[in-house]
Formats: sequence, structure tokens, C-alpha cells
Amino acid sequence: MILTAVLVPLGAAGARALSERIERRRGANRFSRLLRQGADTAQTLFGRKKRSRFGFR
Repeated sequence: MILTAVLVPLGAAGARALSERIERRRGANRFSRLLRQGADTAQTLFGRKKRSRFGFR
């Protein structure tokens, strides 16, 4: 449990940063979108919940 509490947020942040670098260099593509979606999914499953835009939830 401790490893997932530390490694999942770090992996998600790394995937998100890599996705941003790829998008800056080559523009948005399927791989960069999948990286970002995977990071979001991993963060919501194992890490803190993603905040709603208007705070209704």
C-alpha cells in the first residue's frame, strides 16, 4: 500500500509531464492523449480524486 501511495502519483505526474513535452514538440496526437488519460485514470483510482470544475460533486 505504501508503494502505491508513493509510486502511482509520481508515475502519473511523470506521464503527464511527458505528454506535455510531446504536445509542445509535435502537437497533440493519440499517444499524448493516451498518456494524459492514463495518468488521470491512475490518479483517480489510486490517488486523490480529481476536482470538479464547479465544485458540485
